[in-house]
Amino acid sequence: MTERTTCVVIGGGPAGMVLGLLLARGGVRVTVLEKHGDFLRDFRGDTVHPSTLTLLDELGLGEKFAAVPHSEISRIGFPIDRDTMLNIAELDRLKVPHPYVAMVPQWDFLDLLAEAGRKEPGFTLRMNTEVTGLIREHRRFAGVRYRSADGEGELRADLVVAADGRWSLARREGALTPKEFDTPFDTWWFRLPRREGERGDQLVPRMRDRRFAIALPRTDYFQIAYLAPKGEDLRAQGVEAFRENVAQICPEYGDRLDELKSMDDVKHLEVRLNRLHRWHAEGLLCIGDAAHAMSPIGGVGINLAVQDAVATAHLLAAPLRRGRPSGRDLAKVRARRWLPTVAVQTLQRLLHRAVMRPVMEGKRNGPPKAMQVVLGRFPKLSIVPAYLLGVGVRPEHAPEFARRAPEPATAPVRD
Repeated sequence: MTERTTCVVIGGGPAGMVLGLLLARGGVRVTVLEKHGDFLRDFRGDTVHPSTLTLLDELGLGEKFAAVPHSEISRIGFPIDRDTMLNIAELDRLKVPHPYVAMVPQWDFLDLLAEAGRKEPGFTLRMNTEVTGLIREHRRFAGVRYRSADGEGELRADLVVAADGRWSLARREGALTPKEFDTPFDTWWFRLPRREGERGDQLVPRMRDRRFAIALPRTDYFQIAYLAPKGEDLRAQGVEAFRENVAQICPEYGDRLDELKSMDDVKHLEVRLNRLHRWHAEGLLCIGDAAHAMSPIGGVGINLAVQDAVATAHLLAAPLRRGRPSGRDLAKVRARRWLPTVAVQTLQRLLHRAVMRPVMEGKRNGPPKAMQVVLGRFPKLSIVPAYLLGVGVRPEHAPEFARRAPEPATAPVRD
């Protein structure tokens, strides 16, 4: 079976869903293909930063998002000793409408976007539809092959957008190869109950004996990122050893570690940091993690991906309404998003080298002394990393054609 659309987006993550919604509001016929049957997958990026919260306001979705249960983080700091906290990012000092990071399950965020998309006549979301390959015609990509519960088919399109993550099939078939950067650790995710009265407005990284952990507060539990040296197989060591390691670095959670019944309760993420030099081929564009995989440091991956999607809608809605975007049109997306991408990745690489690698090698159990001295003497400098993480070098705003009046808050719709 062969079908046709104007733009096909591979991947129903934040980048794909935001792009689908914006293009549909811009009068473009767009189809988003998601291989899973729902969005209910845990331990994905769940941080929604100030720039994305402002975007939701512009799209008329701010009130609906605010009604979704979430926690708000306004500061990030390292404990220097029992009585001293070194604040490295104070988001509550930012002069923005939402000076905090919202912690919300990613599926609620995606459900909100899906609900908004369904109201647009040009928007189609197909779940349980896995892209198996790209269609190439006359030296350009002209659509995708897919597999669904109804069988296999082809979807022709004027543009294929790869928003299918760091292991992007579309990127691989487009012969686009990213440059890899050093990542000295991998992340092991798990959750623990959050007791009544436990503070949830500040992130406090813990470092000790080649381990790094940070608890992300949710409304009723902590989502904990446990960072260990890259390549170390914690599963082979067993859950008892894992509990002991967690208790050493986070003793405040020692009374609830029996919630980890086995290593099946711990999810492994292989950390990658890379980026494409060229984001497109004729008829194909990569955005989000498909164009630049981000380190979990700073939790900025979602927001960079969303910003890519907004820039793409700004630049390509009109060319898509006219017909096939040219290679020159597609190159404009990379040109617009290159500086923000490089700036954030440069900051992450610096933190990998100055903070994470010494911790992973057992050479340090805290931030560099120079960082402590500078921020201790000039505490107002904490607004700089707060701005870089929360707003970014070039924040994108919704195109005029995609803006809407605020919609009243209702419970998000689930498929």
